[in-house]
This record gives sequence, structure tokens and C-alpha cells, in this order.
Amino acid sequence: MTEDRKLIVQDIGLIAYKLAWEYQKELVSTRKQDSNADDVLVLTEHPPVYTLGAGSQEQFVHFDLTNPSYKVHRVERGGEVTYHCPGQLVGYPILNLHYHRKDLHWYLRQLEEVVIRTLAHYNLLAKRIQGLTGVWVDDYKVAAIGIKVSRWITMHGFALNICPDLSGFERITPCGIADRPVGSMAQFVHGITLAEVKPILVQHFTEVFRLSAQYLEESPTSWRRHAEDIKV
Repeated sequence: MTEDRKLIVQDIGLIAYKLAWEYQKELVSTRKQDSNADDVLVLTEHPPVYTLGAGSQEQFVHFDLTNPSYKVHRVERGGEVTYHCPGQLVGYPILNLHYHRKDLHWYLRQLEEVVIRTLAHYNLLAKRIQGLTGVWVDDYKVAAIGIKVSRWITMHGFALNICPDLSGFERITPCGIADRPVGSMAQFVHGITLAEVKPILVQHFTEVFRLSAQYLEESPTSWRRHAEDIKV
């Protein structure tokens, strides 16, 4: 691990899931070709969408996948079905674990630690649950984590419920866990917003992974190529 390694932080706002997914794959491809490329943390929100991990079981989806009324994507991350919507902060770390630790269990715990420290900033006592991945407050799951790692380059990441409409979770068994409800920070911190949480989370991300943050304001060049094809 090196404290002088840079983290490019890119807040891309509300964007279609498919567009962010394609952008992640481009970032991963670049880092496979150039191992010296900086780590990246993409922050985003998505319009309502369901995603299933590579091995997700359809028994946890409570609507017809052959004729869905909602946007659905099966992707290469681990984990079961989950739901994204506005008010949920989604983070996609594109990290080269050669510079950190080549250990997927360690990486998952570090992502949880980032969220736990972020919640602690708001005096929320967050916890892990043995045998499960994610972060809980008062037995409400407030953050889900699902990753994909290829040649030790990471993609996908975490989703922290800040102030979303949670009703979309009623159509699935989130992460395949039937006996633990989904919750949000807004249940515990009145008036909480994504805008105020983002810099706190970035601060803790850089501390946990020992990186130096640099914000990138410009839009990805690939969007000009895909934007007309992939609508929100």
C-alpha cells in the first residue's frame, strides 16, 4: 500500500445504469492495459433499476423476468438481486489491488469499513453481520455491496441508501435475505442528502485505502459516443 497513490473521484450524477456499467468496463480495460493508471471512484445515482448478480437466483425476484415492467440487468458482479433508485449513493471503485492487497475478503471488509466510518460521522452505530456482506444500522440493511474483480482490477461496488424511496425493494428479496429489512440513513438523520454525504464518504474512502483524492470534473469522453444510445 502507498499513501502517495492517487484516487480520481468522478461524480457523474444521475445516469442510466447501463451507461455507468459500460463506463466501468472501459475504465477496467484501460487499467488492464496500463497497470500504472490511477485508481478511480465513480459516484452516481441511477433511475429505478433492478440488477442481478452473475449467480442470482430468480426465486428472489417477485415479478415476471420474461416480461418485466421495470428495467432489469444481469451483470457480472457477485451477490443476489438488488434495487437502485435516486436517493441512493452508488460507488464504483476501479482499483488495482496489486497496489493494495490481493485479497477479495479484505477488499469487501474495507468497503464495509468506508461505509461504517461514514455512518459514524452522523453518530450512527453501524455493524457487520457475520457471514453476510453489507452494513446494518439497528438491523436495517443500509448498504449493499457486490463486486467483480478481474486480474485484480475491481468493478461494481457499494450502494448506500441515504434518502431513497424504498418501495422498489418490495418487489424482490434484497440480496436474498428475507428476514432483515432494508433501511436508509434518512430513517435516523432527518433531512439527510446525498450532497452532504458524498464528501464525507470520499474522505473515509481515501483514509481506508490510503489514497490521495483528486476530483475530475469533466465528463467521460465515452459518453459522447454512447449518450444517444443509452437514455436515462
